[in-house]
Amino acid sequence: MSYELIINSAGNDTVIALLNDKRLVELHKERVNTRFAVGDIYLGRVKKVMTGLNAAFVDVGYEKDAFLHYLDLGPQASSFIKYTKMVKDGKQNVSNLMYFKNDEDIPKDGKINQVVQSGQNILVQVAKEPISAKGPRITTEISIAGRYLVLIPFTDKVSISQKIRNTEEKHRLRDLMQTIRPKNFGVIVRTVAENKSVTDIENDLNDLVAKWDECFKALQSAEPPMRVLGEMDRTNSMLRDLLNANFNNIHVNDSKVYDELKTYLGSIAPDKVEIVKHYNNPKVPIFDHFGIEKQIKGLFGKTVNMKSGAYLIVEHTEALHVFDVNSGNRAKSDKTQEENALAVNLEAADEIARQLRLRDMGGIVVVDFIDMHNPENRKILFDKLKEEMKSDRAKHNILPPSKFGLVQITRQRVRPEMNVDVQEVCPSCQGTGKVQPSVLFVEQIESTLRYIIQEQNQKKITLCIHPYIEAFITKGSFFKPSMHKKWQKALGGKIEIRSQASYGFMEYRFLNAAEDEIIV
Repeated sequence: MSYELIINSAGNDTVIALLNDKRLVELHKERVNTRFAVGDIYLGRVKKVMTGLNAAFVDVGYEKDAFLHYLDLGPQASSFIKYTKMVKDGKQNVSNLMYFKNDEDIPKDGKINQVVQSGQNILVQVAKEPISAKGPRITTEISIAGRYLVLIPFTDKVSISQKIRNTEEKHRLRDLMQTIRPKNFGVIVRTVAENKSVTDIENDLNDLVAKWDECFKALQSAEPPMRVLGEMDRTNSMLRDLLNANFNNIHVNDSKVYDELKTYLGSIAPDKVEIVKHYNNPKVPIFDHFGIEKQIKGLFGKTVNMKSGAYLIVEHTEALHVFDVNSGNRAKSDKTQEENALAVNLEAADEIARQLRLRDMGGIVVVDFIDMHNPENRKILFDKLKEEMKSDRAKHNILPPSKFGLVQITRQRVRPEMNVDVQEVCPSCQGTGKVQPSVLFVEQIESTLRYIIQEQNQKKITLCIHPYIEAFITKGSFFKPSMHKKWQKALGGKIEIRSQASYGFMEYRFLNAAEDEIIV
């Protein structure tokens, strides 16, 4: 199993593709300078306290007030509120919590109006990004995540990841954290900390304490609503959470992002710096070169085809997502209906787990598998789906198949669903259903070339066009020169013909010497 990260940075958007053995398993789109990302810490102001909902609405600068439920306050909510007030009043002059006296933990079944009041300044962290018409969901249970540790202020608790099975290693990490952690700071030890050196873990802890200090300094002068500490961008956070020995390559097409990644990797995993590679071929887009664009087109439609000929139908409603499994032409004559159903369902379980991660679908998911009468087969399917979902970092819960063959899944939703519209407006007719006469098509290209070369004085031009048209233009012989050569001789410029498989049949573009599109 090998992982690759392909990063396509273009304009204000950065698209990140995670490949597992060359298969696309995650796709993330991030806008430059985006706000309200999960993990961002804000100084907000309580606008309304709704006792009926046992929740409050907090202004954090978004167009819709953020939602804060009592259950999201966290046990140390009173300590956070007290600390925020003391910092703003100038009574807390250091970020160190050694001499800070914690308030008592709030009760689990208390009321929101016993903790927060309207008009109060409050330190909060984004738990869910704004989705649809809803504002961000926030929490006062603030934590700062690092490579090996998660730092939690106002508690002395040390927790070890349950995925670390070795008892001796658990004791080593617990004893280490009790020795080096600052007073009044709790710590969660992440799975990747297993067998790491004291120096690596201590450096990570120092980085997290430095971030808390940065938050404190910003809080001193902050006026709500204001972000006081931003989570790292999606690329770096993915590396922080996913980077392991199975990571083989990271390809990026932007020199600035390339330098940032090398610097970040140098701080968390110096032995991995060489896996970052700069892709600088302007003629072929990075996603086309690595076969990602083709996978996206095949995986984000309403119908998702599988290798065997079976396929999935994906439907979305306001309340839930639905997968319908269809066998298509997948039927082997030497097998019974039950055996065929099991084979299709097992293949579908693999693809559904992939689709959930790829589209980042959250909330309630219902899967209509092909009916199977044998209880053992239903158990095999259930175990297969659980196994495939193990690699999903989002919290999820799966119920066994019902007697109707339905499987219900709940999956944590912290960001808007990744949605790619794979249907395109016809570039030839622009949606009208009518195109110009094909006999005039090449003449139009020649006329445009003449205008660009002779009127705009562009002497080096690249014509990007569908491969079929490219072949027609460049094909020639000793006795009959190609249309391409005739154009260069008659117009006097240097013309490069470049085929683009992603273009429509009658779609074309002109690029100048700097590879920028020429608008005609």
